[in-house]
Amino acid sequence: MTGWKDRIGIGLPRAAVVVHDLCMVWLAWTGLHLFRYAMRSEPSPLSPWSAEVALVLLAQGLVFWRVGLYRGIWRFASVPDLVNILKACVFGLLAIVIGLFLYNRLEQVPRTVLLLYPVLLTALLGMPRLLYRAWKDHQLSYSDQAVLRVLILGAGQAGEALVRDLHRAGAYQPVGFLDDATKLRGSHLQGIPVLGRIEDIERIAPETAAQLLVIAMPSLDAASMRRIVAACERTGLPFRRVPRLDDLLEGRSLPGELREVAIEDLLGRQPVTPDWKAIHGWLGGRSILVTGAGGSIGSELCRQCARHGARQITLVEIDELALSTMESELRRDFPQVRCVPVLGDCGDPAVMRHALECSSPEAVFHAAAYKQVPLLQTQLREAVRNNVLATEVVARESQRAGVGSFVLISTDKAVDPVNVLGATKRLAEMVCQALAEPHATRSVTVRFGNVLDSAGSVVPLFREQIRNGGPVTVTDAEVTRYFMTIPEACQLILQAAAMGSQHAVYTLDMGEPVAIKLLAEQMIRLAGKQPERDIAIVYTGLRPGEKLHENLFHADERYRPTMHTKILQAEARSIAAERVASASLRMRDAVARYDLEELASLLREAVPEFAPVDNAAAEQDSATVVAFPARNARKT
Repeated sequence: MTGWKDRIGIGLPRAAVVVHDLCMVWLAWTGLHLFRYAMRSEPSPLSPWSAEVALVLLAQGLVFWRVGLYRGIWRFASVPDLVNILKACVFGLLAIVIGLFLYNRLEQVPRTVLLLYPVLLTALLGMPRLLYRAWKDHQLSYSDQAVLRVLILGAGQAGEALVRDLHRAGAYQPVGFLDDATKLRGSHLQGIPVLGRIEDIERIAPETAAQLLVIAMPSLDAASMRRIVAACERTGLPFRRVPRLDDLLEGRSLPGELREVAIEDLLGRQPVTPDWKAIHGWLGGRSILVTGAGGSIGSELCRQCARHGARQITLVEIDELALSTMESELRRDFPQVRCVPVLGDCGDPAVMRHALECSSPEAVFHAAAYKQVPLLQTQLREAVRNNVLATEVVARESQRAGVGSFVLISTDKAVDPVNVLGATKRLAEMVCQALAEPHATRSVTVRFGNVLDSAGSVVPLFREQIRNGGPVTVTDAEVTRYFMTIPEACQLILQAAAMGSQHAVYTLDMGEPVAIKLLAEQMIRLAGKQPERDIAIVYTGLRPGEKLHENLFHADERYRPTMHTKILQAEARSIAAERVASASLRMRDAVARYDLEELASLLREAVPEFAPVDNAAAEQDSATVVAFPARNARKT
């Protein structure tokens, strides 16, 4: 009884559905006979309770069962269900013809009945299902619970699907569509009218008493999204958007979920679409090791590897909480993937040897690094130890273990370094290049710009400042940066690793740089406030080690296209491997002695293009600032 009652909320009991359908079969077959003979003013020779009718019911019922008609639920009846019903009726007619031919050679069965039977039966079966669904939707729309009146922007397929989802949810009532397509003006979708253009939203929203705006245009470019968001903001109403297709495919959103408009939706560049076939082909069934597995990039890299076919993932992380959190998430979301957690410093050779022996990985992704530019200006020893010497340990131990591919995750700040972060990451690239051997571990370096919403980045800082009522602090009104999302950065890493080039340096064509001032203003507007009116923007001056604009490409690195239109391969600059090895050895000794002056001199000597900038106004009194020696070498 419990199961019978549970189905009442979503559909009719199966027995009742079967009885209904067989009654419709009886009505269609006998009714068509009566109609056919009534047109000729003759009595029908068919008895409503004859063996012939029983045979028709049996044949059609068996077809219904075989076609799977009773796996559907009336509550959610739709066009695919009607197609399935039509198919069942046509196949049922064939079964009836065969059965009656064997029974009585189709005596006294008019051809008109055979022609009209599947059409009439489809209508008799389909209409009650659609009416039942409409009745249930109507009940939800006008139930006692409070409903939110929704105005939908976009009357395309996404908007139509959204109406169905809102009706099913029951807590929302669609009141109209807005769309710029002239041909849709005055039309109806799912019974909801198209009321006007999107630019009319300020007038139409109050007229419809809308309480929520939903942008149902998942393929909008950034410029169009900014225009529509600005129109939504003028109404003063909250607004959401339907998820993009890649959000659904990557598991970042659920079907029917309404999301807040994020800052990445408003940036002026199209996300990179990876070659998933190449990534699956390279990654599928492999054992992977990720250092810094609990960080912003490392954790997303683990998710992407698990999602796209990795057999085993080894997590190397020094932060025990981050390691525990990431391990739990992977075990929960990807139970088919074997997780090997290793707590420790990847700069410790014993830790790396242990991790490599435990997992025998075929690829190592080195994501562990310090990356905060102003902080690293005053923490030279740790920057060198973690970004340079730890990279050497991971690369060397990977090579000794016979790992197939080693991927160094670098930064655009390594191109023309002006700060400690850029110089140490550039030296890390040089160390990997010096260790490379033609027939040993394949070494790949991937460079990209700033990552949106990564730990310690500008987006979470601005978000917190807006939440606290401001002000939002921007270093300079002219400062620009290149941006990409965390998933996009990790997809680039996997794409580059899958390309197969030996000892390559890859960088992403990231489009146009984004003004940080514009980023701050957009984030303030997304929070439902106005820049300078509700939230002030304060310019604090460039911090230590920062410059106004970043460079993606170095003049001496000749770039050529790859199989992916947005990824370029750089020709690595020539280096003296012996000098790099000697600098690394001397740096290790200086790190052991905590000799900051020696480290500064060695870094400048090892990376001749390093041209430190001095933003003294932003220095903190409590910090120990290392004065780099004068630049003697000419910039290359």
